[in-house]
Amino acid sequence: MNLKGVLALLVCLVAFNTNASEQSKLDDLLARIYQYDIDTFPLFATSEGVHDKDDQLPDLSPNALKNQNEQYLKFLSELRQIENNQLERTSQITLLMQERSLLAKTDNYRFNKHYMPLTSEYGFHERMGGLPGQLQLDNLLDLRNYLSRLDKYPAYFDQQIAWMRKGIETGFVQPKVVLAGFELSVESYFSKDVEDSSFYKPFKDLSRLTISDAEKASLIAEAKAVVRSKVFAAYKSFYNFLVNEYIPSAKSDIAAYSWEHGKAYYQNQVEYYTTTDMTADDIHRLGLSEVARIRAEMQQVIDGLEFDGDINAFIHYLRTDPKFYAKTAEELLKHASYFAKKMDAELPKLFYKLPRTPYGVEPVPDNIAPKYTTGRYVSPRRDDQPGLYWVNTYALDKRPLYAIPALTLHEAVPGHHLQISLASEMEELPYIRRHSYISAFGEGWGLYSEFLGKEVGIYDDPYNEFGRLSYEMWRACRLVVDTGMHTKGWSRQRALDYMLENTALSEHNVRTEIDRYISWPAQALSYKIGELEIKRLRLKAEQTLGNKFDLRAFHDAVLAHGSVPLSILDENISQFIQVHSSD
Repeated sequence: MNLKGVLALLVCLVAFNTNASEQSKLDDLLARIYQYDIDTFPLFATSEGVHDKDDQLPDLSPNALKNQNEQYLKFLSELRQIENNQLERTSQITLLMQERSLLAKTDNYRFNKHYMPLTSEYGFHERMGGLPGQLQLDNLLDLRNYLSRLDKYPAYFDQQIAWMRKGIETGFVQPKVVLAGFELSVESYFSKDVEDSSFYKPFKDLSRLTISDAEKASLIAEAKAVVRSKVFAAYKSFYNFLVNEYIPSAKSDIAAYSWEHGKAYYQNQVEYYTTTDMTADDIHRLGLSEVARIRAEMQQVIDGLEFDGDINAFIHYLRTDPKFYAKTAEELLKHASYFAKKMDAELPKLFYKLPRTPYGVEPVPDNIAPKYTTGRYVSPRRDDQPGLYWVNTYALDKRPLYAIPALTLHEAVPGHHLQISLASEMEELPYIRRHSYISAFGEGWGLYSEFLGKEVGIYDDPYNEFGRLSYEMWRACRLVVDTGMHTKGWSRQRALDYMLENTALSEHNVRTEIDRYISWPAQALSYKIGELEIKRLRLKAEQTLGNKFDLRAFHDAVLAHGSVPLSILDENISQFIQVHSSD
């Protein structure tokens, strides 16, 4: 080998060693971050099959949160010392995703998000209320550990309440208007008999245990005592705090800008949820443009029906005619199940790769349904559980049947269930890639999935098509009302009026949604921003590839890397186009 060849070989060896070194640093850091989370968060450890902390709950003390933040800052600094350009592309994405996760945690601590552990529709008490369904309680040790966790509920709730008192002191509290009736969601956890409580359910049938009847009786007595004296006591304490302290101290205005550092906080949340550097003004203008475009498409549907009246008259007709509403919860659930199954049959036309995990259709739990959104996807907590498409059956006269097809495609397939399940099943990827959820990507995909139903004939009559357009309009209106309320001085009533005028959502749904946007700033912006980007990239691929464009391959490429920021999605599809251009 001549000198040039030797030098070239040395260059290659140096580059290989450098790449291997940087990859090794990343792999080691990812493993240490994962292990730190296992060691720090008992519920996470249990969910990952590590059972040495099955009797514990998270520590929310000031020192614990301070130490966690300091450790995440150290991890973040270490991560940023890795030379990203020396990594393979999939590892570059992994590094970026881990950086994003660490940055979000430190930002949340910096902005004191732990002072306000609730929104208008959800709170830490509901997350803890779901604990029995998240655990596998197969033997006596499992049940003993479970009781130890329940025994710690009062201390855990006290820590949350202490932080909420800090929120009261600093003015970082939810607006009073969104908390009307919120305490009822807490009361539902202690206002029933112990034996009817979900916390007691694991003890109703102990036939799986190989212990004596006397031991079973003793265990049952202990369980009843713990549920009554610890769990119910914790929920009662939180209820009293809400009624006597928190809600009376809630703020009177609704804007995020009125919180201390509210302007910086809102922009931080905009960037987090949209994965862009767009400003509130940018998003507001985009929303107004989208509302005008969709409204014109809605008018075309009305014209085709030869309805005697304008859009607002048609929307009033949809809201008030009983034929558009289910008479029973079972009827609504069957309607949703029908469209779920109908869409299942169309999936092979749209994808080459489908998930293994099944899903079911269930009602939103009664205790949270009154203030809950119209539907949601719930990922499985264990490997023996399905995904769940929740349909809200509360106030049936406010749940129009014509909206069910779009809702189903968004929450089940080809929306959240398909996307989240595929990501979680990518066993070759690190944990941070399989289980991260980026709202602009996931919710953008969900809204795009509603549009896909149009291409495969799911919207089989003009009313269902109007329902789809109304749902798209709903997400476009979010861009306007979220930015309007939090940055432009819009009142809650102005936002309500705007949504009622431009969507076919019921007034109950609109009120629930507006309160959600008030209490959860910027999250609602992610849907339209993400959907528009996916549509833009699809158009780019179609125009560039021409007859080489394969819709199923495009969809697989969108989902191939799990949930990613929109800038990474752009790069992924550019690579997809490049590869398929040369085929």
